[in-house]
Amino acid sequence: MERMWSPWRSEYIDLAGKQEGCFLCDAASGEDDANVLHHGAHTFVVLNAFPYNSGHLMIAPHRHVGELDDMSEEERAETMELAAAAVKICRDVLHCEGFNLGMNLGGVAGAGVPGHAHLHVVPRWGGDTNFMPVVGEVKVLPEMLEQTRAKLGPAFARLGHPSGGGGD
Repeated sequence: MERMWSPWRSEYIDLAGKQEGCFLCDAASGEDDANVLHHGAHTFVVLNAFPYNSGHLMIAPHRHVGELDDMSEEERAETMELAAAAVKICRDVLHCEGFNLGMNLGGVAGAGVPGHAHLHVVPRWGGDTNFMPVVGEVKVLPEMLEQTRAKLGPAFARLGHPSGGGGD
C-alpha cells in the first residue's frame, strides 16, 4: 500500500471543534493575519488554512455576523466586489479554468464557523479531481499556503487600502 503524508491536516484534526473564539475575527482584527491577503473597508480576504484546492480564499466581514441578511448592505456589496476581484486575480495569477463560490450558513449547512458568515472562492482546473478524494478521501494540493500567498499577495496589494493608501 502506498502512503501519502499530509502533516498539515493534523492541525485541522486537532483543532476541529476545540478552538475558542473566532479565527475570522482574529484575522479581521490583525491579531492573526498571516494568511490575510487584503483588508477592505468592511470585509477582508483570507487564504483558507485548510483548502479544498490551492488558492482557496474566504471573504468575510470584519464584524462577527453569522447570517447574510444580518450583514450590512455595504458588507454584502464589498463581499461581491472582492469576490469578483479574487476571481480575476486567481484567473490571472494561478491560471484557473473555473471557480466554485459559495456560503454555508448555519452549522447544519456545513458552516465550520456558523457565527461568522464568509464566502468561499475555490479555484478549479480541469483534472483537479482524481481518484484520491473518491477512493482515499484525501485531497492532494500541489503547493503550501506560503507559496500560494507569495503568488497572490502582490496582486491583492495592488487593490490598495480602503483608506486610499497603498496595499497591505
